[in-house]
Amino acid sequence: MEGTSSGMSLGEFLRSRRERLTPEDVGLISYGRRRTSGLRREEVAQLAHIGTSWYTSLEQGRSVNPSEDVLNNIAKALRLTEDERHHLHLLARPVQQEKVEDQQLNIGLERVITALEPNPAFVIGRYWDLLLWNKAAEIVFRIPPLSNHMQLRPNWMRHLLMDAKLGSDIQDWESRVQVLIAHFRADFAHFPNDTRFKELIEEFMQNSPLFRELWPLHDVQAVTDRHKQRYDPRIGEMEFEHVTLQSSANPDVKMMIYTASADTAARLQRIMSNLENG
Repeated sequence: MEGTSSGMSLGEFLRSRRERLTPEDVGLISYGRRRTSGLRREEVAQLAHIGTSWYTSLEQGRSVNPSEDVLNNIAKALRLTEDERHHLHLLARPVQQEKVEDQQLNIGLERVITALEPNPAFVIGRYWDLLLWNKAAEIVFRIPPLSNHMQLRPNWMRHLLMDAKLGSDIQDWESRVQVLIAHFRADFAHFPNDTRFKELIEEFMQNSPLFRELWPLHDVQAVTDRHKQRYDPRIGEMEFEHVTLQSSANPDVKMMIYTASADTAARLQRIMSNLENG
């Protein structure tokens, strides 16, 4: 598995972004044949207006304490997206890791999740453990029934990676998982030395060929509200507007809401009624 210290992650991230660019992408003239793909370190340093040896030290994970302006110049040189620029800052200047907050959920949140039926909704914690979900989410995402007697709550990323039936029934599954892994990396960047995160990454690297293939790409993307479509042979075509809500008191806890279109909601409501009456 890749190194998980913040310095090594920073160097690997910079190298992955550098190697995806060509001189033509950034307005440079390329002379001769190149042995490796991507920009050279000296070209990135030139574009960012910094010394080559200094940039090399940064990519090699040495502590050089880059300023915000320098990081922004590097982000511009590497044509980073806004999510990638934010990720670069987190890797280069990690914040002090906070103590894990109590993830006990209050009755109000439980009632909200239930009241959202037939719109799928669930709550995940810092490590993407599923803390709470409604019946619609159970149906759409094939999550086990919620029970107070569950000794171990499912992990959302583990569920997505390991449930072969879930992947086989959904179109463009690999591209969807690639986006989710990019979200997972964005969350991990806030806690680069967290033992539980490292254990999960190690587990996924060992047990999921798809994760093993995609994780080294260093793609990163913040969760955004968006329109989502999916097909399930049990339900048919489904359409949702996906919204993520976070508590200001505990931002590690996220509520994921999939507001269904009228047709999708009607079909889900029928399925739920049949299950209740069956």
